[in-house]
Amino acid sequence: MTAAKTRFPAPAIDSLPDDIRTRILAVQEKSGFVPNVFLSLASRPDEFRAFFAYHDALMEKDSGLTKVEREMIVVATSAANQCHYCVIAHGAILRIRAKDPTIADQIAVNYRKADITPRQRAMLDFAMKVSRSAETVSEADFAEVASHGFTDDDIWDITAVSAFFALSNRMANVTSMKPNDEFYMMGRLPK
Repeated sequence: MTAAKTRFPAPAIDSLPDDIRTRILAVQEKSGFVPNVFLSLASRPDEFRAFFAYHDALMEKDSGLTKVEREMIVVATSAANQCHYCVIAHGAILRIRAKDPTIADQIAVNYRKADITPRQRAMLDFAMKVSRSAETVSEADFAEVASHGFTDDDIWDITAVSAFFALSNRMANVTSMKPNDEFYMMGRLPK
């Protein structure tokens, strides 16, 4: 059986601009593999740089949201958007950051039944509304999420992560981006 031809083939790493190649090789050195998202986006260097600059600004900064909470947002909204790549890849990151082998599966299937705090559930309720029907966000939604201790800056971050990953989910779906096999077992077994 021959592999199907992809509409958007990934470029060879050695053909990439130096800064992009350096970033990809650094990720490979740290994780032991190159996540497919890097190669999928690398064929458009300016978009690659913009995408990862915004990703890092949202996901790596210190804020009122923990890195675990930000990954929860990604997993829940990506599941709602039926993004295979992001659910699997960010589910792995969530399991590792939360040090919990079951949390990502719980959130991906139904965050309302997951073993999370009422504060996290309120955060995900707001994130889901942003992701699925942002035009209906109202003052009542702001008041509800704020009642769980989220500041306006936190609410901005919930919104930005949800919106950014809506873009990511759509790109991954349209390009048929597949999660690397390595993601499936990451964070599932204690080290």
